[in-house]
Amino acid sequence: MKENKTHDMKGVNGDSIGNNRFGKDEMGGEIEDFKKLYEESFKSIEEGDILNGIVMAVDSEYVTVDIGYKSEGQIPISEFKDKDGNVEVKVGDEIDVLLERKEVDDSLVTLSKEKADKLKAWRSVSKAFREGEIVDGTITSRIKGGLTVDIGINAFLPGSQVDIRPVRNLDKFIGKRFKFKVIKFNKKRSNIVLSRRVLLEEERKGLREETLKHLREGEILEGVVKNITDYGAFVDLGGIDGLLHITDISWGRLNHPSEKLSLGERITVKVLNFDRERERVSLGLKQISPDPWEEVNEKHPIGSQVKGRVVSITDYGSFVELGEGVEGLVHISEMSWTKKVKHPSQVVNVGDIVDAVVLDIDVPKKRISLGMRQVEPNPWSVIEEKYPLGTRVKGKVKTITDFGVFVGFDEGIDGL
Repeated sequence: MKENKTHDMKGVNGDSIGNNRFGKDEMGGEIEDFKKLYEESFKSIEEGDILNGIVMAVDSEYVTVDIGYKSEGQIPISEFKDKDGNVEVKVGDEIDVLLERKEVDDSLVTLSKEKADKLKAWRSVSKAFREGEIVDGTITSRIKGGLTVDIGINAFLPGSQVDIRPVRNLDKFIGKRFKFKVIKFNKKRSNIVLSRRVLLEEERKGLREETLKHLREGEILEGVVKNITDYGAFVDLGGIDGLLHITDISWGRLNHPSEKLSLGERITVKVLNFDRERERVSLGLKQISPDPWEEVNEKHPIGSQVKGRVVSITDYGSFVELGEGVEGLVHISEMSWTKKVKHPSQVVNVGDIVDAVVLDIDVPKKRISLGMRQVEPNPWSVIEEKYPLGTRVKGKVKTITDFGVFVGFDEGIDGL
């Protein structure tokens, strides 16, 4: 009968593991259990799973990732490059990867970071659609009917869903980041439709309710110019628009609201009228500052010499702007001491800067009478001093009549 020999395993201190510290059956059992657990861990990892891994190495072609599997995986370095070609990964980084294929014949497992990112994005968008959550995205390009938005995967933003009001220039949104709501989702068709307008309307509704609580006539508010028309501008006061009529924009002459306002400009306005039932608001911009006519008598007293710009010409005279909202009329008869002016355009043009003297003021009617000829002395009042009797003068024959000859010998002065 052959003798059974037992080969003991030695520990680090020379102890017999098989017979002394552990029984043979115990050690064998533990090894079998560990082996079983090890194999079970591999079975739990399936192709198509998203796994968390640690970057072990980065070279010119691949990024090696440890996913806790018996073999490491490699991912092409191209999946980690930005648009400028810079590599955005380093050893020690934790990343999520998609297991595309387990090892075959002891080769490395096949992984993908791009596919993991896309799959996570699809899951995130699906959840956002089901639960009404908000997603962040960057508008990347313009396409037919709207814009393309990067939310981890490409989504479509219709032109009608970009803003509350129609947008003529969609290109100005490219490159900007916004929040969106998913209004349509179909993974099979790779179809995701977003809306920014829905969120803006929800925000506007909240602002509107808050604004209506505190809106009162005479209140001074800040608003944003949202639209400009020939007759005025619409100002967003916070969820509710008010009309700023062209006559309430400036104390001065205004041909079009765009001369004073621009789209998107933040301005301070006064509530002139508020119809709560119809939710209509009338606003004033010029009412923020004092009426310039209240200081006319102090700034431009009768007899004072003023300088102004010709803003309008009529058959009977020209209107001269002395300041914002203050104009004076130079009657045709007050333009020259000596010339026979048939039309004001013979003397001035719109835009000319002229000197004049204040002849009269009527504040209640907002009228100022000006005279241009009064800036210079009346030549007939000084003619005796300038040309005493007996003075020899030289002149040009102006008119010949039956009774004599008219000779012009000074500006505006004819002698018979």
